[in-house]
Amino acid sequence: MYQIKGKEYPCCTSVTMGIIGGKWKTVILFYLMDGTLRYNELRKKMKGVTERTLSLQLQQLQKDGVVNRKVYTSKPPLKVEYSLTEFGKTLIPLLNAIADWGIIAAENYNEITAVN
Repeated sequence: MYQIKGKEYPCCTSVTMGIIGGKWKTVILFYLMDGTLRYNELRKKMKGVTERTLSLQLQQLQKDGVVNRKVYTSKPPLKVEYSLTEFGKTLIPLLNAIADWGIIAAENYNEITAVN
């Protein structure tokens, strides 16, 4: 049993999935691997995500310590940038492996469906 920030996890894989699991978290992390992005830049890359979902997922990743949020308020308009923390950068090999497997799956898993 593992316990992190008050949450209990039955095994080490559930810790990982608790932090990066879900439809959009790995996508966010994948795009942040290349560097800092503003909120709107990230949203443009992630077609299909709602503003609310993106905001909530970014908040959770920030809370879990894998994403940094930096707000610039010196002059309007407000500018918000997101980047991986040092802890978040430790996920890069895992994210690359997930991406590589996704390419293999997309190339080799061609389900044929009959069209009437």
